[in-house]
Amino acid sequence: MKILVPSNVPFDLTIDVDGVEVAPYVMREEVPAEHLDAEAIVTWASPQRVMDDAARRLTRLRWVQTLNAGPDQALATDFAPDVVIASGRGLHDTTVAEHTLALLLASVRRLDRTLDAQRAHEWDRDLGREQARAESEFTLRGAHVVVWGFGSIAAVLAPLLTALGARVTGVASTDGERYGHPVVAASRLAEVLPTADVLVSLLPATPQTRHALDASVLAMLPAHARFVNAGRGATVDEDALATALRSGALAGAALDVTETEPLPAGSDLWDVPGLILTPHVAGGRPQGAARFVSEQVRRWLAGGAADLRNVVDR
Repeated sequence: MKILVPSNVPFDLTIDVDGVEVAPYVMREEVPAEHLDAEAIVTWASPQRVMDDAARRLTRLRWVQTLNAGPDQALATDFAPDVVIASGRGLHDTTVAEHTLALLLASVRRLDRTLDAQRAHEWDRDLGREQARAESEFTLRGAHVVVWGFGSIAAVLAPLLTALGARVTGVASTDGERYGHPVVAASRLAEVLPTADVLVSLLPATPQTRHALDASVLAMLPAHARFVNAGRGATVDEDALATALRSGALAGAALDVTETEPLPAGSDLWDVPGLILTPHVAGGRPQGAARFVSEQVRRWLAGGAADLRNVVDR
């Protein structure tokens, strides 16, 4: 078996499995002609043109292993129907959970406001007075946090929120309980959002989730609520979000992802009041990538697609 592995990643991707030929390629360059017979390819940060080229030229390809938690780029590539796509689910859980919590706390504690004051060389005395008057607006203690997309990242995030005194409700495809927290189906958003102090989205990008967080969903939140998106930018109607923030219908928001990335310099989002932006850095580098891919290769050799973890429905 020959597997293409990017050679220019800033982390260890050593794959040492008997019976496997590891063929290096550069993520921003077309696959070398001598490796067009590869049966598998590992992807992480390749531009779409490289992915499209691989789909056209790798005629023996049987398996695409992405190191991204969200496999949306691989799914958007025109790989043959019999090519198996597996995600890197689990490789970014801790870092995304940490960044989500950081964004949430930055918004709740008004760090965007204090940073603006710092740049202006101003001491924002009003902020302290506002905190003294408010009972719960500046803390997660006693807050109701709703997390939409209650998967493996939420499994790491929820205990952190609970440790800070928040009550967590998950939103997923069906009702139930996960990781010790109640979960409601997305069809029941109207029951939980009116009591939410924070809405966190960890949704993947799929045709079904495009603009799932639209004006109607945002309108269910109380005016003091805050919104954090560390999932995918395509899931949010950004015009509706900007309108809610400008009108005061929403107290604040923080986005690590936007529908167009990089965010254009002329985008209105840069100047929306109460909005914190980070440049899609929540995941960072995949944690334990070499170990994960090596185990995936062993599973493939043992039983093919049936034994792989994180296989994505196409």
